[in-house]
Amino acid sequence: MLWIVLVLSGLGVASWACAASAPLAEIDGVAITAEEVEKPLAPQLSKLEEQIYNLKRQRLDALINERLLEKEAARRKLSVPALLDSEVTAKVGLVTEQEIEKFYQDNKGQIKGEQAEFREKIRAFLQNQKLAAKREEFLTALRGQAKVVVNLKPPPIQRIDVSSQGAPFKGGEKAGVTIVEFSDFHCPFCKRVIPTLAQLESRYGDKIKLVFRDFPIESIHPGATKAHEAARCANEQGKFWPYHDKLFAAAPNSSAEFFKGLAKEVGLDPVGFEACLSSGKYQAAVREDIAEGSRVGVTGTPAFFINGRLITGAQPLESFTRVIDDELARSIAAGAR
Repeated sequence: MLWIVLVLSGLGVASWACAASAPLAEIDGVAITAEEVEKPLAPQLSKLEEQIYNLKRQRLDALINERLLEKEAARRKLSVPALLDSEVTAKVGLVTEQEIEKFYQDNKGQIKGEQAEFREKIRAFLQNQKLAAKREEFLTALRGQAKVVVNLKPPPIQRIDVSSQGAPFKGGEKAGVTIVEFSDFHCPFCKRVIPTLAQLESRYGDKIKLVFRDFPIESIHPGATKAHEAARCANEQGKFWPYHDKLFAAAPNSSAEFFKGLAKEVGLDPVGFEACLSSGKYQAAVREDIAEGSRVGVTGTPAFFINGRLITGAQPLESFTRVIDDELARSIAAGAR
């Protein structure tokens, strides 16, 4: 008779240490170990642990900010709204017509409809950005004046070996922090995270290296793969990033004429670009990137590996800076040894 013995998970804390090394299952006395189960699942488990931690950390940060505001408001004998009016709203200038015009010109390819109608929406958007930046500046100052101790521990660091060999990048070639992004030019969430990446570039400069790898999901974004081939053709002529920006700025499109039009806009040699694109020479390379992404646990876009530490989705700036700052601190500490 075949006997299967399962080790149940309903163990008390005291017995967990003993159970941790015990087999998860046995078949006729032959053990199935935790390592056998967890090793192939490492990317997925790491992703879930990071997501749980990020949710807790975001909520914790929000509560810390609330308490800091309440404490400062009480010190000044004000309500929290009155404090924010005084320190944030009153200190933010109104959005100018020049700022609205610049935003419109920079993004008019994505704006459909009458310009007058969208100008007020642009004004509101830019005003909210200014308010958010000033509020963050005020909260940072309050944190600097208080003793804030965060005891929430991040999950154990799981590093996944992800190659960046030969992929287009920007930033410091020998930067202490390498961010490998798997992205899809037709993915709205990939587009949404671009301003965050721009903020990271501005904040860290050559301390970080941002690497782009292809992960078009053809099943939900038909034609996206061709956009990645076109970007590789632009990379041949040293114009990957301008072409990358144009692809994301425009609505998803997979026509040859669209790709040629963008090539002209970024100043590519049209003959060389058209020959490259029509030859399909980068089809295999894009497939290799997709296979590599799947191997390291990418199931959706965007996905980022910061020195091998996985962050998924269009996360807020803080989710990136927290990991980057930690990696830079580790690099400094390692150099001091």
